[in-house]
Amino acid sequence: MNPARPRIPRRAVHGVLLLDKPLGLSSNDALQKAKRLYRADKAGHTGTLDPLATGLLPLCFGAATKFSQVSLESDKTYRATLQLGVTTTTADAEGEVLERREVQVTREQLRAACDALTGPIRQVPPMHSALKHEGRALYDYARAGLEVEREAREVTIHRIDIVGGEDAQWTLEVCCSKGTYIRTLAEDIGAALGCGAHLAALRRLACGGVSLDRAHTLEQLAALDEAGRDALLLDADALLADWPLVRLGEEDAGRFLSGLRRRLPLADAGQVRVYGPQPRAFLGSARVQAGELISTRLLSPVEVQGLLSDI
Repeated sequence: MNPARPRIPRRAVHGVLLLDKPLGLSSNDALQKAKRLYRADKAGHTGTLDPLATGLLPLCFGAATKFSQVSLESDKTYRATLQLGVTTTTADAEGEVLERREVQVTREQLRAACDALTGPIRQVPPMHSALKHEGRALYDYARAGLEVEREAREVTIHRIDIVGGEDAQWTLEVCCSKGTYIRTLAEDIGAALGCGAHLAALRRLACGGVSLDRAHTLEQLAALDEAGRDALLLDADALLADWPLVRLGEEDAGRFLSGLRRRLPLADAGQVRVYGPQPRAFLGSARVQAGELISTRLLSPVEVQGLLSDI
C-alpha cells in the first residue's frame, strides 16, 4: 500500500500569472500544476486552450479570479499552421484522415481565401469541442460516434496575416473575437481553396492586453523558489490594464466597496477600473452611466488590504 502523499499547506496568493502552456496538457492540468507550485488556495484559468495548442494561458489567483471573465471575453491572437490537402475527423492533427487531395495553391489564392473570411462570419462549432449540449461537452458525443446539431454563431476575424509557408503548409497569424474556433477557420480556408485543410499546430500569442512575451513555462516556475515565483505574478488588475481608470478619495472608495452608487463628474463608460487614494489600491470594476459609478466586480476590504501588503 502506497503511503499517503503529504498534504501541501495552502496560502493566500493574489495576482495573474501569464503561463506558456505546453503541448499535450489541458488548460485545467496546467492550472493544477501551477496552483501546486504556488500553494495557492484559490485559482482559475481564463478560458480553455486545447491540449494541441501551446502558448498564452493567463491564470488568476485569489482576488484576481473575480476578473477572469475579462480575459475570456477579450480578443485573441494566434499563430496557426495549416496543412492543406488533408481533412481530418477533428479538423486538427489529432483526428483520423478523412480525405487527401492534390494541392496547387499560390500565396495570392491563399490571401484571397483569407480575405473572404475576414470580418464578421458565422461558424458552426466543431463536434470535438468543450461546448456544452444538454450538460455534456460536445466531444463526449463525438467520442460516442454521435452528431449533435449545432447552431452557427457569429464571430469576428479582425485580421489574417500570412506569416510564411509554401506548397501544402502555411503559417497564419489570426486576430479574432472570443468564441472563434481556429480549427473551423482552417477547414473553411481549405474548403474555399478547394483542397481541404486541417489545423496542424496552434500557438496563442495574445489575449486582450497581455501577450506571450511576458509568459513563463512550468519548467521555469519549478526551477524558482517561492519568492521567485511570487515575483512573476502581475497585479490582480493586469487583465483590465487597457480600461479607463477612475481614482476615488478615501470616503468615495469606502462607499464604492460597500456597493453604494455614487454620482461623480465622469463621462459614461461601459467598463472602468476603480482605485482608492493609494497609487495601486485596486478596488474593482464598474461602469459609468449618467454620471453614476456602478460597481460590477468588487474586491472585499480584506482582499484590498492583502493586495496592498503584497506591494
